[in-house]
Amino acid sequence: MDLLPAETPQLAKRHGFRSLKLLNVDMDRPLGESPFAVDYGRLDNGLTYYVRCNSKPKMRAALALVVKAGSVLEEEDERGVAHVVEHLAFNATTKYTNHDIVKFLESIGAEFGACQNAMTSADDTVYELFVPVDKPELLSQAISILAEFSTEVIRVSAEDLEKERGAVMEEYRGSRNANGRMQDSHWALMMAGSKYAERLPIGTEKVIRTVSAATVRHFYKKWYHLHNMAVIAVGDFPNTENVVDLIREHFGCKSSVDEPPEIPSFRVPSHGEPRFSCFVESEAAGSAVMISCKMPVGEIKTVRDYRDLLVESMFLQAINQRLFKISRRKDSPFFSCSAAADVLVSPIKACIMTSSCKENGTIEALEAMLVELARIRVHGFSEREISIVRALLMSEIESAFLERDQIQSTSLRDEYVQHFLCNEPVVGIEFEAQLQKTLLPSISATEVAMYAQKFHTTCNCVIKTIEPHATLAVDELKNVVSKITHLEEQQNILPWDEEQVPEEIVSAKPDPGSINQQQKYSEIEVTELILSNGMRVCYKCTDFLDDQVLITGFSYGGLSELVESDYFSCSMSSTIAGEIGIFGHKPSVLMDMLAGKRAEVGTKIGPYIRTFSADCSPSDLETALQLVYQLFITNVEPKEEGVRKVMEMAEEAIRAQERDPYTAFANRVRELNYGNSYFFRPIKITDLKRVDPFKACDYFSKCFKDPSTFTVVIVGKIDPTIACPLILQYLGGIPKPQVPILQFNRDDLKGLPFTFPDGKVYKCREIVRRPMVEAQCSVQLCFPVVLKNGSMIEEIHFVGFLSKLLETKMMQLLRFKHGQIYSAGVSVFLGGNKPSRAGDVRGDISINFSCDPSVSSTLVVDLALDEILRIQEEGASDQDVSTILEIEQRAHENGLQENYYWLDRILRSYQARVYSGDLGASFQIQDEARLKVRQSLTPSTSKSALQRILPFPCKAKYTVVILMPQITRYQLLNTSFWDHCGNAKERFVEEKSNKRNGKPV
Repeated sequence: MDLLPAETPQLAKRHGFRSLKLLNVDMDRPLGESPFAVDYGRLDNGLTYYVRCNSKPKMRAALALVVKAGSVLEEEDERGVAHVVEHLAFNATTKYTNHDIVKFLESIGAEFGACQNAMTSADDTVYELFVPVDKPELLSQAISILAEFSTEVIRVSAEDLEKERGAVMEEYRGSRNANGRMQDSHWALMMAGSKYAERLPIGTEKVIRTVSAATVRHFYKKWYHLHNMAVIAVGDFPNTENVVDLIREHFGCKSSVDEPPEIPSFRVPSHGEPRFSCFVESEAAGSAVMISCKMPVGEIKTVRDYRDLLVESMFLQAINQRLFKISRRKDSPFFSCSAAADVLVSPIKACIMTSSCKENGTIEALEAMLVELARIRVHGFSEREISIVRALLMSEIESAFLERDQIQSTSLRDEYVQHFLCNEPVVGIEFEAQLQKTLLPSISATEVAMYAQKFHTTCNCVIKTIEPHATLAVDELKNVVSKITHLEEQQNILPWDEEQVPEEIVSAKPDPGSINQQQKYSEIEVTELILSNGMRVCYKCTDFLDDQVLITGFSYGGLSELVESDYFSCSMSSTIAGEIGIFGHKPSVLMDMLAGKRAEVGTKIGPYIRTFSADCSPSDLETALQLVYQLFITNVEPKEEGVRKVMEMAEEAIRAQERDPYTAFANRVRELNYGNSYFFRPIKITDLKRVDPFKACDYFSKCFKDPSTFTVVIVGKIDPTIACPLILQYLGGIPKPQVPILQFNRDDLKGLPFTFPDGKVYKCREIVRRPMVEAQCSVQLCFPVVLKNGSMIEEIHFVGFLSKLLETKMMQLLRFKHGQIYSAGVSVFLGGNKPSRAGDVRGDISINFSCDPSVSSTLVVDLALDEILRIQEEGASDQDVSTILEIEQRAHENGLQENYYWLDRILRSYQARVYSGDLGASFQIQDEARLKVRQSLTPSTSKSALQRILPFPCKAKYTVVILMPQITRYQLLNTSFWDHCGNAKERFVEEKSNKRNGKPV
């Protein structure tokens, strides 16, 4: 069964995956220890280096310092120190102090978090930089920073540690949510009996709060040796020799004072009997079941080892196909289920199957999961299942092969990180493609099914259930295992029942439409077509990626047009229709039909706009357009099993939100800032009973019915001689209804049904208290924004620059100076009015962060407000402005090399207020506005913009919502009189909230 994409002139013209010769391979042939296509070596002091030239993206380099030292090396009084060292490296070294490293990197456009970051695991620590290299000195400075990380954190002082301790503590506190507790519990169960079980990278609260600078220096000095490190540089370099010389210059003079100790290995004990756990998490998002089987990590040294890895991949793909189909059956025991393999720590990997299910449904879900594994061991996979999986893997490697010259530098960097840490071979995509093309056809269904023997309850198995309320005992889990084991031994399990799959997505191809009008915009290399059915299609040919085409179509008119009585039904239309099948086929059937093809299409119905979006390979453009055609001609009809599944999942999601303190926080933020509108009000279980599935499906079908209302943008590797006939057939062939359907003028759309706070509500601080397992605190500080119509385009660009300025200043102040937060985000909402081309725009700018509950309202919020007021009154510094301009420019340059960026720019040009039928003019106006704002941005103009766009003074108009832990009546009574008076507003709000929730006050 050949499920590969059909041969096209475009594929043949390019790199010819199909013409790759098969290898006559010896299974014992070594894959080679030296990585492919990289200048690889070792300095005299023991440092390993990897340097590779790569032009994606242009004038950028992805760098890393990899250290074979992680949390498993810590002593009891050092738990968390490996992570603390990682933080301090950016804080203070011999050459840099007071976060000068972060400041320098941001000044060259390498934004903190996105371009400069680090990760600590149990076995290693990796520092990453992504920097511009269009100036010769920048690469040298970046490598010098990595060299500082390698040996110069030794100067860390008690003052340096105190500055960063709060940020580390806040990161620790952030990990103590429901997901963090569940992950930690599972980790301890998996690693029980080994040192790994007690060495989570985040560490312990006691160590983070009390560890001394001397202890941190001791750990760093003991384990940070150049023999245990590698520096990696992949980027747009003229040659590798000069980069190696820079590495020698900055690292060659360094040496470790002492002989490096041997990195010890830590064994994870085996266990024949399964381990069981019934974990209760009151804030859990739902009930879940996990089955994990541990196995040793084997090195991939030979072709045989690589083939074994392919067998594992095929098994996981095949079982996931089955699990998805089961999840879509009537009365399925779980909402979703999937299996994956992952390396947990250096000596151990695991196959992990995870399902989410309804409350009180964990036993049924566990039984179904175990039955499916047993069914594979008893009956295996069918030849059709394996042919589908083979086609999927072949499609993936074909895509990688076609884009082998366009791999991002960060991806190549990650390969070399794994080569250094795990000795994973780097053989090059050409050889790997040949290997897969040679080996995949020889792997049989029987061989793939044999892998299920490794995924057995006798193989170091851990079985864990997660529930919000205790309903299970371990003995019940053991009974399920015994029951399924007995069924398997008796061969009393039925074989898999396969569904019938149609051969073609489109049963009868439509008659092609025609082009009524064509316009070329040479400045942006875009062609626009008006088709005979009224659809507007715009395409841009690019060469950024050889295996990517992006498609988005939009039409005005969405949920804001609905009356309140229809809203709840229609707001769920995409979810209900998606379960039933929006392309004329059930999702489980369509999955098989698309095997071996890379084409995905999704839909979204927003408040003002309806969209469909596709991502496909150029060779599968026809398939993607066929799916769009099917979307428009399919009338979705509700089916009992699909509707029931959606309602069950929605009900579980609502119950989970009611348990989640962050949901209550987000709901109150929306209520305070946008009014108690049904559009923003959280859906309750009683609302679900009002949902009419017939109305939902009818609305969805109407949303994607009239092609004359849609504008479609296509960006990517397309050949117009091939693409245009397909566009005419499948987009032009969509029938135009005799009577217009959901045809709206953008200027006549209804606005969203909400109101912004009035003057009485602004300048409001409100605390939302919720019961929590562990104390958390989250803050949202919100300012209203009004942008005047006359200068709208430029003002929107100012908002972008100012939001980045605020985010940078919050990090500088609250993290780097005061150590009160781990991260801060600034979000912009400008959807406070309909997308009319007249009138002002209303919205808000919000600052979000988490911090210590004991200081949130009294210190951190006041610090933030004081800083914003200061830069409103004094303006940003020259350095601040330069940094923001550089970050924006680097992001812009990177975007110009990406299809998604161009897709977004073209869509925004169509949707811009200045658009009046001329796409090129709209594009030019927006570009000119961006450049005008860039050229005018100074400390003085930033000051006036902050005064103009934000309320001035900022302390006069704002809302603050703070999530805090619930406090008991006893704690209230023990609060001092003055504190009682100062928090009267807080308690009043809390009591009102309790009344709404039916609680005693």
